[in-house]
Amino acid sequence: MTDKTPAPSARNALDQSPLHQAMHEQMQDGSLFTRAIEHGQAYLRGISDRPVAPDAAAQAALAGLDGPLPEGPGEAEAILDQLAQLGGPATTAQVGGRFFGMVNGGLLPTALAARLLADTWDQNAVVHAVSPTNSRLEEVCQRWLIELLGLPQQTVAGFVSGTSMAIVCGLAAARWRLCQRLGCDINAAGLASAPRLRLITSRHAHSTVLKAVVLLGFGTDTIEYAEVDDQGRLRPETLPALDETCILILQAGNVNSGSFDPIRACCEAVRAAGAWVHIDGAFGLWAAACPNLAYLTDGLELAQSWSVDAHKTLNAPYDSGLSLCADPEAMVAALQNSGAYIPTSEHRDGMHFTPEMSRRTRAIDLWAALSFLGRSGVATLVEGLHTRARQFEAELKQAGFSVINDVVFNQVLLEIGDEAKTTAFVDHVKASGEAWIGPSRWFDRPVVRVSLCSWATTPADVTRAVAAFVTARDQG
Repeated sequence: MTDKTPAPSARNALDQSPLHQAMHEQMQDGSLFTRAIEHGQAYLRGISDRPVAPDAAAQAALAGLDGPLPEGPGEAEAILDQLAQLGGPATTAQVGGRFFGMVNGGLLPTALAARLLADTWDQNAVVHAVSPTNSRLEEVCQRWLIELLGLPQQTVAGFVSGTSMAIVCGLAAARWRLCQRLGCDINAAGLASAPRLRLITSRHAHSTVLKAVVLLGFGTDTIEYAEVDDQGRLRPETLPALDETCILILQAGNVNSGSFDPIRACCEAVRAAGAWVHIDGAFGLWAAACPNLAYLTDGLELAQSWSVDAHKTLNAPYDSGLSLCADPEAMVAALQNSGAYIPTSEHRDGMHFTPEMSRRTRAIDLWAALSFLGRSGVATLVEGLHTRARQFEAELKQAGFSVINDVVFNQVLLEIGDEAKTTAFVDHVKASGEAWIGPSRWFDRPVVRVSLCSWATTPADVTRAVAAFVTARDQG
């Protein structure tokens, strides 16, 4: 067999290539990273003055980033400058105070700074041996989350990309445990030999729940739906008969109205049947950390699993989702992975609690966010979003708009008119650059949804947005 290993002289030539020398110099010099930070600082300084949605010219300029794949290495500083000059203006100003769409959170400066540091470390969060820092901070964040949200002490946390994946994790743990109780090893037997499990949720379940049901092979046609009231809350009296094969999925924060399902009543019924409750709390679960809003999540400790985003209400950087489970054995078994080359330990090995092996160290910037805010700061942040939502409600009503939901948390729903009027209204507001909002449907009627999810939103931002709403309505 021919030995294809390069001779020492060839290896040395490769190591000393101009490309490698340039990259070594960039790492040691630091000016490239300083340049990137300066571009970022300039972006943040101008965030309040620029249009929230990028205009047509900015989007057209993105063509400057297109072209054939370069034949060779480029100039790093010029690449950064081009990205900042052409890419920055075409972004949506989500980290400002007037983005009210998609329940997208703002960005805490401390968490952003920690993210920059963590990205520089470029750790893989797979196991303790690869990143002791991340492993320890996952443990710390897990303990803090249990305290903040009032979860059972045995709860474990998986640090995932977002609530979409966190729901998959929770339902996978539920499937493993219920099948195990029914005498089936789902991991070995597979779906074909597994007992039939019953998925129950409300007719206003979020689309990510349906996605998880599909990904896990349950099938959306098998879902048993409970009815909702006029605010989108599940009506417990419409739940089907429950037994030990059931998985009930509740909402802590309806994506349209912000309403919360009656958690305690539903959990008590499910626990009596020996079944499983998962709570989808993407943005609303954080209400449990605010004394004045905690009543909305009464009984959440009676569930078995929960999903929530730190990049929404908590305003941590993207992506930062949390899968929480009070049955550690079920969670680890459902998400199991192993390999002879993987150095597991007696410490926390994060891969046991997530579907992924390779992933970024999300716990680092989450730890920074929670360290900065503390218990009272989280409560202040959460209640502040509710306060801004109530201000929005009051000013919209004063301006003659029809607010059609009870503003219990951070969502405000407007009824503008038919589909055409609603679409035109949303387009006018976005085109003004004054705010970003999105359309939705509420009991099959077209509506406009306003989500208050950024710490950066000020009372003046709300008033400014309402003025833009008035102009859009009058133009319609």
